[in-house]
Amino acid sequence: MTASENKPARPSRQSLPRRAFALLRNAWRGLTSMRTALMLLFLLALGAIPGALLPQRSLNTQKVDQYIADRPTLGPLMDRLQLFDVFSSFWFTAIYVLLFVSLVGCIVPRVFDHYRALRTPPVRVPRNLSRLPHHFATRVDDAPAAVIAAARTELRGWRVVERTSGEEVTLSAEKGYFRELGNIVFHLALVGLLVAIAVGKLFGYEGTVIVIADNGPGFCTTSTAAFDSFRAGRVNDGTGLSPLCVRVKDFKADYLPNGQAEMFTANISYQAGADLASNTWRDTTIRVNHPLRVAGDRVYLQGHGYAPTFTVTYPDGQTRTETVQWRPDDATTFLSSGVMRFDPPGGMFPSEQERRKHQIAIEGLFAPTALLHGNLLTSSYPALTDPAVAVDIYRGETGLDTGRPQSLFALDPEMIKQKRLVKQQRVNLKPGESATLSDGTKVTFDGAKEFANLQVSHDPAQGWVLVSALTMMAGLLVSLLVKRRRVWLRAYPTAGSDDERRIVVEMGGLARTDQAGWGGEFDRLRKRLLGDSQSTGE
Repeated sequence: MTASENKPARPSRQSLPRRAFALLRNAWRGLTSMRTALMLLFLLALGAIPGALLPQRSLNTQKVDQYIADRPTLGPLMDRLQLFDVFSSFWFTAIYVLLFVSLVGCIVPRVFDHYRALRTPPVRVPRNLSRLPHHFATRVDDAPAAVIAAARTELRGWRVVERTSGEEVTLSAEKGYFRELGNIVFHLALVGLLVAIAVGKLFGYEGTVIVIADNGPGFCTTSTAAFDSFRAGRVNDGTGLSPLCVRVKDFKADYLPNGQAEMFTANISYQAGADLASNTWRDTTIRVNHPLRVAGDRVYLQGHGYAPTFTVTYPDGQTRTETVQWRPDDATTFLSSGVMRFDPPGGMFPSEQERRKHQIAIEGLFAPTALLHGNLLTSSYPALTDPAVAVDIYRGETGLDTGRPQSLFALDPEMIKQKRLVKQQRVNLKPGESATLSDGTKVTFDGAKEFANLQVSHDPAQGWVLVSALTMMAGLLVSLLVKRRRVWLRAYPTAGSDDERRIVVEMGGLARTDQAGWGGEFDRLRKRLLGDSQSTGE
């Protein structure tokens, strides 16, 4: 026999389609394992951390831009990694989808396995019960069938099967099937939760709007133009919004002596559904973390600030009054900055060009509780106790007619640089005080009102999110509290004459889960089934 004949035959190489199928099969098995699902769930929680720690564009674009500007090297890199758009990033979406697929692929086979387990009777009594961790044997005077029948009456809630073989009667009992059912329900509810959250992100929308707290007209969600900022869902184009009208009657902020906010409360009126047709307003109160919930929408109270009121009296006696929100620059004292723009009444000037040259602009600071350091104004407390403003008054073209976007809180620096908007005065004013310009125009500070920053969130799946979360908790409790247990009994007569024969009863038990405490539980169960019989040691 030659050396070549001694070499084992090389196995035939698999074809390319078979190798590809084997690769896909192994990848699917790995993806749908419980270990992979747990890893993906951990990665999802880990990936959500940057979304909680870093500013997000969907919530505050200005803060994101400032964060990147403060970190010229690291900021752009973080932006490329979508750390400022975590929950819409490609990597977070990939983890989310993989977790969903993994859970579905893991749970569906377990559902069928559990269904088959429910239809399968408890296993037969082992041949040697004495080898089980917990075993008991005794002798009784009753017949085997009577002993087993008496034990069966004590096993309510157990799945029980009796078997007879000659003179021997056995009983197999098992309980705790709801443990696996609770586990399956928990994971199915988790899948439902993921689906509900995804549906909410796809079909929901979110908008914020600032409303002056003076029981004014408020706003209605008739279009996206009603909001100061609006973010639609992935498949929502901003049309067909759920109709809702809100107006803020008043606003109250409670502060501690050190100026720290304790609670914000807004009394509002709203209309939704049939109330819109009947023009019925309903009153309610909203607080931080206590939103208004109506018709699938939630109205949150996100913050507040102050809106100064100015009146411009023109030389011919005509007046213009505006109340506009100013931006809180200091979250502790609510020192705020902002701008007012006034267009002269029609007919005051011979031409449109001349009218534009006499527009009035006011830019400066507002302090709810004024504190002066010389002529420099600051605020010492966030409550509206002693309001004052420090403003620059301009006359000229404010840029209202240019078509260029304007900041709500600052004047266009180009208009000032080109001398088209010229500063007239810089003054500090308290409520009721005025400044008179060279042409006789008088600017009066009338005081300030509070405004509420409201957020309207529409989520068509929020009810299902709640149902899924509650179902998850119920399934988890069932899986933790229910224990899997198996017990077996065998009753048979001993050898010998009829007068000498005794009935031997053996009992064995096995804890399929939660071994702790099973010994005491087995002893209590044994006393229930067999009474206080003494062990024979068999």
